[in-house]
Amino acid sequence: MTTSSADRSSVRPAGRSISTVSATAIGVGGMMGAGLYTLVGLAAATAGVWVPLSFLVAAIVALFSVYSYARLGAVFPSRGGAAQFLLHGFGNGIVSGGLNVFQFLGWVIAMGLYAAGFAGYAGDLLPGHASAWEVKGIAVGLIAVMVMVNLVGAKVVGRSETLVVAVELVILGVFVVLGLTRAHAGYFPAPGGDGPVGVLFGAGLLYVTFEGFGVVTNSAGAMRDPARQLPRAMYLALAVVVTVYVLVSTVVVLVLRLPAIDAAQGHVLAEAGQAIAGRAGFVAVGVAALLATASAVNATLFGDANLAYQVARDGQLPAVFARRVWPGASASLFIAAGLTVLVVLVFPLAAVGQMASLAFLIVYGMVSVGHLRIRGQTGARRGLLVTAVALNAALFVLLLGYTIHTGPISTPLTLIGALAFSFAFEALHLRRRNQPRPAFGGS
Repeated sequence: MTTSSADRSSVRPAGRSISTVSATAIGVGGMMGAGLYTLVGLAAATAGVWVPLSFLVAAIVALFSVYSYARLGAVFPSRGGAAQFLLHGFGNGIVSGGLNVFQFLGWVIAMGLYAAGFAGYAGDLLPGHASAWEVKGIAVGLIAVMVMVNLVGAKVVGRSETLVVAVELVILGVFVVLGLTRAHAGYFPAPGGDGPVGVLFGAGLLYVTFEGFGVVTNSAGAMRDPARQLPRAMYLALAVVVTVYVLVSTVVVLVLRLPAIDAAQGHVLAEAGQAIAGRAGFVAVGVAALLATASAVNATLFGDANLAYQVARDGQLPAVFARRVWPGASASLFIAAGLTVLVVLVFPLAAVGQMASLAFLIVYGMVSVGHLRIRGQTGARRGLLVTAVALNAALFVLLLGYTIHTGPISTPLTLIGALAFSFAFEALHLRRRNQPRPAFGGS
């Protein structure tokens, strides 16, 4: 399926106001969410002190997908990002449509995870003990605020991401510098974990911390020169994030013993901050966590709303998703936000985090499969695309095995149910869309 220059330009908004720096910040914000602050302890249970290596392995897998996305986005820039890539790769049918519905749901789940992470840290920092429903209320309030930010437009989203990411990086930079001065090298010789296999399991678990790179492609339609800006923004975002992840996780394993890391799995970075600088360190890391999770909700909501809008424009979702309800915003923004609120209020999010990672390994792998079919249009190298597919599949199998081994069977079953629902929904929608309408006055 090919798209002319006129077609491609038609999906770009008139006000192209996303700079390379803003797009990079959107990518960093989309990636550096709840994962860094909540999953390091869980990964250490299998990888031991080699958690930084698990981050590197996950980043290598993500790098090949970034290559695929960057080449596609440079040739097919639009608000739909990966949704458009699947459409070009597989055509406008059940495969691309089902995967796009599945992707939309995956981002909703990820936003729920980020919002819950924000609320959890906010509850820890507020005086007194917040109840479970008060924490959920904080999460819902965050989603409402981010809807308002997105209503203002892409320019404000980009600028807010740039500011938030800058402040967060300063806090984490101070954390790393002070942490290295207080490191205990004697902690490192006791590796713990499950050896090389544990490192790979850790990489599968930590892949979710890189999945947000895809939101950068949804800003391509708002760039002045996407062929040049998009690849640069994606590679810069990945480089910034993996550097931060490796440095921060190194500090964690050098200032805390493994039993302490295991005991504080959900907030291990805050515990490391306390070990480095007392209560001030705990609060500083907590503030960074609030900024990171809020930034991730902001960036992901922006990307998911644009994805649903474009998918609806292509006829793979009901037209209501593309209906304009505010200047510069469609109903997809409110639908995505409403479903995220539902996830926050109803679902247990500990297992859903693994499910989100598994979902995006499927989507990213399939994007590269579709890319292989049209690589003549993008000039991408076949070997790199095949490697992207193989690495995503291998990490999916590893993470699925880890999930079945360590968690309830309901997690993989829920993933399969979501995938089945996505394709069933798309099949029904396509049947209704293609059904001939009765003539005027007919029965």
